[in-house]
Amino acid sequence: MSGHSKWATTKHKKAAIDAKRGKLFAKLIKNVEVAARVGGGDPGGNPALYDAIQKAKKSSVPNDNIDRAVKRGSGEGADAVSYEEVIYEAYGPEGVAILIECLTDNRNRSISDVRVAVTRNGGTIADGGSVQRLFERKGVVTVAKNQEYEEGRKTLTRTVSEDDLLEATIEANAEDIVDEDEVFELISAPTDVVEVRKAVQAAGFDYDSAETRFVATYDQMLTSVEDAEKLNRILDALEDCDDVQEVYHNAAMSDEVREALESDD
Repeated sequence: MSGHSKWATTKHKKAAIDAKRGKLFAKLIKNVEVAARVGGGDPGGNPALYDAIQKAKKSSVPNDNIDRAVKRGSGEGADAVSYEEVIYEAYGPEGVAILIECLTDNRNRSISDVRVAVTRNGGTIADGGSVQRLFERKGVVTVAKNQEYEEGRKTLTRTVSEDDLLEATIEANAEDIVDEDEVFELISAPTDVVEVRKAVQAAGFDYDSAETRFVATYDQMLTSVEDAEKLNRILDALEDCDDVQEVYHNAAMSDEVREALESDD
């Protein structure tokens, strides 16, 4: 799930260890299917498909599963699929804005699942457009700070700096570089994300993901552990919804709340 990255770093450390592998694979496969349906089944001529495949591979999705997803998305075979993207909007504690991106073949099922996940955990479904206006669509390329590379028969580790990435992507129209603890996020216009990713690769660096996502235009601070835990319950419930692909929010938290959540883990 996406969202406010530093929040996610704290909240999902434990979740990342015991993540539901099957659900993650299903979401990544669905991304591959949709990218193939929209832009064709050739990754060489479909950058969105290329990046969806790379993201799936980096999460250890088997190659056979990926190949079948490309064929289904391209309309090959009897099990060809068709999904549509639907965005739902909600508010969490203290007016936190929540944007929920779904890929679905059944809108009625999706809104029902999302509504239950939000309202049963103290949130409210918002009117269309009231939340989405608080976000901007951006291209985001994520690069790990510590990267392994081969030198002869040895596997070594190097540290990527902000200056390294700035120099590598200055001609690719990267708008900003954000330090997110263990990774850097290179922010760009959605139309420039492929060029930024290619610039990172051309400089000899690996990347974790390259995608377009919603980025909040401002942060809503949560100052109580109770509200932070309530938001976490909403996010967990949404994460369990089969049709939900990404969840974005604009929550931030004080150092005191962050420390309390980490101590609970």
